[in-house]
Amino acid sequence: MTIIMNSSRTSSYKPALAWFAALGAAWVFGVVTLGAFTTSIHAGMVFPDWPLSNGSINPDGWLTEIDKFAEHSHRLFGMIMGFLAIGLVIWLHLREERRWLRKLGWAALSIVVIQGLLGGKRVLLDSIAVPGFEMSLGEMLRIPHGILAQVYVCILFAIAAGLSRPWIEGIPINGGDISRGVRRLAVASTLLIFGQLVIAALMRHNNAGLAIPTFPLTPEGGLVPSQWDFRVGIHFAHRAMALVLTVVLVWLAVWLRRSPATGTGLKQSANLIVGLLAVQILLGAVSVWTIRNPYYTTAHVICGAFLLATVFTVTWWLHRHVLVRRETTPLAA
Repeated sequence: MTIIMNSSRTSSYKPALAWFAALGAAWVFGVVTLGAFTTSIHAGMVFPDWPLSNGSINPDGWLTEIDKFAEHSHRLFGMIMGFLAIGLVIWLHLREERRWLRKLGWAALSIVVIQGLLGGKRVLLDSIAVPGFEMSLGEMLRIPHGILAQVYVCILFAIAAGLSRPWIEGIPINGGDISRGVRRLAVASTLLIFGQLVIAALMRHNNAGLAIPTFPLTPEGGLVPSQWDFRVGIHFAHRAMALVLTVVLVWLAVWLRRSPATGTGLKQSANLIVGLLAVQILLGAVSVWTIRNPYYTTAHVICGAFLLATVFTVTWWLHRHVLVRRETTPLAA
């Protein structure tokens, strides 16, 4: 029995929908930037209520006081992100026949809802103490809130890539054209970056950014701290993972540059990965040298998100043949 698809749904290139998805992928960086800056200046509780700010959508002082501006702007950007996610889900449902893309749209919307709830509960539960921990329950929710934001970035980039003209109209890729080693290394790189961002979230929200206050050596002049506690351990893990990622990402970039099956776009992405990696290392060092200047610290967070998005998109593209094969399989029983 052949399944008849809704005639209004197609997998052809739709410029308006593709640009709308790209807008969502770009807008999320505004949300992440404001969230990171809010945390960097310790302004997460400048408004003790939610979803309104001091009972208003236009609270006094938010355009003149930096802490109020950061937190309220983060809330407003998040609200607009929610509207964009709703619009994307509806548009995909009406016009896109590829089921995996529609599912990704729903996944993105679900994360926006969860993120909104986590952000709200972070404020409303701030006064609830957790026995045995220095952080309150509300403060603990900052960690999954930050981690889930990175997942959301990847989903939006996956949708934007799938709706792009090169993905839809590009030359079909045989999985064998791309070395299995390259694809595995790309997957490993994505997972390692995500792991590093989880470590960074734990470090950031446990106030461990200066647990080792010098860089690249410790205050004792060595590479390994002489005294340890949880904050020192999580900070050192962040530095150690950065070293691992430097090796792995440079290796990935070299393979992408040398592979005869990778096109111009992937080779340029390899250059971008190396460039972002260099900037990220520099920003991490400067953040320590300036005693966690909020602007450098925020830039470090954003560069990390850009690096994850770039490596993830490369990995997603290297597995395009799997999804294209699924797209072209006849829906028949």
